[in-house]
Amino acid sequence: MHDNATEVTAAGIARLAGVGRAAVSNWRRRHADFPKPVGGTETSPAFALGEVEAWLRRQGKLAEVPLRERVWQHLVGHPEGPVVALTHAGCVLLLIHDRPTVWLEVSAGSDERLAAMLPGALEQMLVPRFGGRRVHGGATRSVSVNADTPVNATSAVHTAPGVNTPPPVNTAPAVHIPHGPALLPSAPLLRGAAELAAELGARQTFEFLLGRHLDANPRQYTLTPTELARLMADLAGPARTVLDPACGTGALLRAAAAAPDQEMYAQDSAPDLAALTALRLALHGRATVRAAVGDTLRADAHPGLHADAVLCHPPFNERNWGHDELAYDPRWEYGFPARTESELAWVQHALARLTDGGTAVLLMPPAATSRRSGRRIRADLLRRGALRAVIALPVGAAPPYNIPLHLWVLRRPEKAPAQPELLLADAGQFATEGRGGPDWRAVRDAVLDAWREFDRAGSLAERPGLARSVPVIELLDDDVDFAPARHLPPPTAADGAEQLTVVRERLGETLRLTVGLTPPPPHTASPTHTASPARWPLTTVGELARGGALVMRTGGNSGHARVPVLTDHDVLAGTAPSGTLPESDEEAVLTEVGDVVVPVLGGGAVARVIDEATGGAALGRNLVLLRPDPTALDPWFLAGFLRGTANNRQASSYASTATRLDVRRLQLPRLALDEQRRYGARFRALDEFERVLRHASRLGEQLVRGMYDGLTDGTVAPE
Repeated sequence: MHDNATEVTAAGIARLAGVGRAAVSNWRRRHADFPKPVGGTETSPAFALGEVEAWLRRQGKLAEVPLRERVWQHLVGHPEGPVVALTHAGCVLLLIHDRPTVWLEVSAGSDERLAAMLPGALEQMLVPRFGGRRVHGGATRSVSVNADTPVNATSAVHTAPGVNTPPPVNTAPAVHIPHGPALLPSAPLLRGAAELAAELGARQTFEFLLGRHLDANPRQYTLTPTELARLMADLAGPARTVLDPACGTGALLRAAAAAPDQEMYAQDSAPDLAALTALRLALHGRATVRAAVGDTLRADAHPGLHADAVLCHPPFNERNWGHDELAYDPRWEYGFPARTESELAWVQHALARLTDGGTAVLLMPPAATSRRSGRRIRADLLRRGALRAVIALPVGAAPPYNIPLHLWVLRRPEKAPAQPELLLADAGQFATEGRGGPDWRAVRDAVLDAWREFDRAGSLAERPGLARSVPVIELLDDDVDFAPARHLPPPTAADGAEQLTVVRERLGETLRLTVGLTPPPPHTASPTHTASPARWPLTTVGELARGGALVMRTGGNSGHARVPVLTDHDVLAGTAPSGTLPESDEEAVLTEVGDVVVPVLGGGAVARVIDEATGGAALGRNLVLLRPDPTALDPWFLAGFLRGTANNRQASSYASTATRLDVRRLQLPRLALDEQRRYGARFRALDEFERVLRHASRLGEQLVRGMYDGLTDGTVAPE
């Protein structure tokens, strides 16, 4: 019987055995005893994980499944889906974190005993952990980790009302305590998670599983990058009570400085996100967590809350936010938002939940600063001193990554200021060419320094191109447009002409260098005959990896070390490592001099040899690292042949939106090491020529842009 068995797909089997999916297909065809599918579809069958593990061991293809991989396969193959599995694991990890001896007692014995005893242990731990009290009655155990009574459910447990939070309506508990039969299929996962927690720690284990789930489902979740969350929390400042009314995965509340007496309030319309956030925050610190499921604008779970800080990354451009039902809602203190102004509804909700003098920080689309439909609300926010700062972030700071999003800093005014000013800041100059996001250290330093001085003094002397405080009266025109770019012209360098002269001289030197590096005319081995393709014996990267001539690794993890990250964009553009990755418990793959790095997305024929300047960087997502054995393979020979257009075409597969490269299928000729080095020297010269050409292109663009700016702002004369 496989009804409750953890299932694994062919892709999961390939991960377990460290092979490609083609190898799994071959095993199924060639081995009559390969496990039969127990689920899935004809084109994507699923297999029982236990049977697969046993078969791989019998065949000598698997000595021992790595613990992390085994736990992950139990999670993704759970009969009720990965979110249910992740929630069950989170509850147990919190029990291990808070009451390890209780877990040892509950987990002793059979899986049936574990499933029978665990709900009671979870109830005794979760209710006080989330600031609640037990009530009797009903047949279903649940934990409402907000201050409300669950709706549409028979509740055995709910939390006590908060200090200033009366029971709301139309919200549901964030975390439900599963009953025994529902826990039985999770028993192998829970035991594996406990084993992993003994190795990593309960919090780190949950972060590993949650992070891997989010990475595996990027289109299902809109994430707030860790560095942006930290910046928003720092702008809000220390707070005893913190609210995130659109909590998502809890990144913003997690960034707030946790203290034992702190209270964190969260709400999300997605039940899985609310539950995962509640568990994540509880594992993160000792603060009291009150989370709820529900549509915040239509059914606020915390209507009486007066928080010290509100952090929010609201959904953008929503038309169905409750405009028709909420016309007379008391939260619209600054005006009733238009149907197209959902973001201004979230702004006013945040202000309504602040205590006097409390601070809210919201991530906003740039259009919210200038749309005509919102100008009356924007004007009232300015007049009454509620809006304190608008900060333009660099491109790439958060999704959608092609738009420079804004941060709005608001404060519930204790009294209207006599002559209010608004801080406008633009951190766009700290954008980078890589996909890893902007230079966050520079962004943080510039933004926090400007905000703290403005917050202390009420005004800020102009910092050209970066920040200035503008009297509100100057912004109250027909448009009420306070986009920072419109009020912060870029800085004009006094020595602009001299700088352009230096750029021109560097461009000239670089162009002369390109002439010297231009490859000689191509020639063939037989000048009297038309060249024909060589007929070398070929091998593939996969065969070389199996034979030990190279080691193949994939990127995407940062570990705990704060090192630069080499992104696929860096490889394509030939630039220095510029990316960042969230901290993880999986060890980062660090590059070494002589490695060859290949991007797997985009369909381009690119391979980069790691040099002294790039060595030591962490390997980013969508990159494959090849580490050749120097006694068998020349790295420049390897990289050069991997760049062949025909080679890339035969090794590429095509999805609906992207081309993906199967690096194992890339081919190169079997040549002696001396012959490899002859080719490698030529490929290395081509790489240097390409690098200098790129540098010349960047200098040329800088010169052209500087000339246009200089001629238009008067720092460069036309003659």
